[in-house]
Parts: sequence; C-alpha cells; structure tokens
Amino acid sequence: MIRTLQFSSTIAALLLGGVAFAANPDVGGAPMFADKNIVENAVNSADHTTLVAAVQAAGLVDALMGDGPFTVFAPVNSAFAALPDGTVEPLLKPENKGTLTKVLTAHVIAGKLSGTELMAKSRNSADGFFHLETLSGDALSAQVKSGALYIYDESGNAGRVTIADVNQSNGVIHVVDTVLLPK
Repeated sequence: MIRTLQFSSTIAALLLGGVAFAANPDVGGAPMFADKNIVENAVNSADHTTLVAAVQAAGLVDALMGDGPFTVFAPVNSAFAALPDGTVEPLLKPENKGTLTKVLTAHVIAGKLSGTELMAKSRNSADGFFHLETLSGDALSAQVKSGALYIYDESGNAGRVTIADVNQSNGVIHVVDTVLLPK
C-alpha cells in the first residue's frame, strides 16, 4: 500500500510538474521550438511569410540567428497586407534595403522581455506606458488595455499582441497584428 501511494505521488508530481513547463504555442500552424532560434522558427510559420521574405531581403537573417537575446514583435502577413497599396513590394527591392532594415529593426528590442514583464512595467509606469528603444534607435511603447498588451510605434499606431511569449533559443517573439513603423 505504501509503495502504491509513493508511486501514485510520483506520477502525480510528474504530471503536475509538466504543467509548469508548457510547450510554446503553435504559430502560423507550425510548432515553435524553444531550442531553435528566431529565424529557424519563423520560416515555418505560414502567418509570417512576408516577414521572413523581408528579413531575407534586408540581409538580417544572420543577425536574428545570433546569440541575442532579442525581443521581436513579429507582424503577421495580414498586417503587411493592411499597409497602403504599393508599400511592401518596393521595400523588398535592393535599392530600398536601408529603409527596409530600419522598418524591421524597429520591431526588435535588445534583451528578452516576456509579455508578463511588458504588462507589469507598463502598469507600474507613471503614464501607463513602458517605453522601449528598438535596435533601429526608434521608440516603441507597451500598454495594457482591457487586459490585452498593445505595442505603439512612434506615430501612435497600435499593434495588439495576439500571441505572446513564443520562446526562442536567442530570445522571444510576440506576434502582433500591425506593422510598427518608425517616423
């Protein structure tokens, strides 16, 4: 009887312990693996094909495969499609690589910030916003509205974080529904 109780306790501990280590969410219909880097995971997301093409066109693949850590606010394809007609295609041309690089690095923060950290820092700030500097040197701000996390660009456009805390070996991705544009 004692052995049965010990065995049952051990199984229960293992099962309950697994809850604390929940797997990354799927993104764009693909599993995201915490032991792979940002690029290795992003290329598998059907929702991020435009972003991946832009990262390749800007020559940022090696940088985003680097050690980091990075916090990336990753716009979905529909976010790029919502931009004014004729915006995306010209940015992907070699002559616009500098502008494209600026736009993409305006979605990346040095360091790893979880959704919980972003929300707590915004709630605890004097103005309700947690202000961040991107790799491009531009500003983003995080705010919590109606329990959801929003990221604002310098023009005041807000993107809602639709999937937070997609952990990577070199940082974290937060999926956003808007392209965040520098001024």
